[in-house]
Amino acid sequence: MNEFKPVIRAVNSDGEKIICAEIMTGSEPWITLGITKDSMVETLKDPLLEVFVVENNAEIIATFVLQTKGAFTGYLKSIAVKKEWRGRKLGEFMMEFIEDRIFKISKNVFLCVSSFNDNAQRFYLKHGYQNVGLLKDYIVKGHDEILMRKTTGPMLDILTE
Repeated sequence: MNEFKPVIRAVNSDGEKIICAEIMTGSEPWITLGITKDSMVETLKDPLLEVFVVENNAEIIATFVLQTKGAFTGYLKSIAVKKEWRGRKLGEFMMEFIEDRIFKISKNVFLCVSSFNDNAQRFYLKHGYQNVGLLKDYIVKGHDEILMRKTTGPMLDILTE
């Protein structure tokens, strides 16, 4: 049996973006929200986004997308783990990387979690995120998005460090 040693790296091809889109749209919340693989691939081409994969022995097992440029920096746009790789603490592994990356440029990490995604809400609350807003019917009618934030201080403090 191969050793479990996940590695995070930036995506290097459109083919890898397709794999990331497949991982995301094959699970919640994207299924309930009706997000298609093709629309997700188009989203992943946005130059303001940084797309990452988690690999284990050259297999892509998870992905996440950050927005660290533009008007809304410090935003975790998406995060997903292949079903067969869940339960191995990959969420914690990815969040450590994400927070380290974002807190270097911002005092805040923001994310949205679907109102029906109770497991994700519990995960983020356990990791120090707070609910800071509700976006009614944000992606599709009948499902809200909860805006969450983890902070290390006021935004202007980054200018004095």
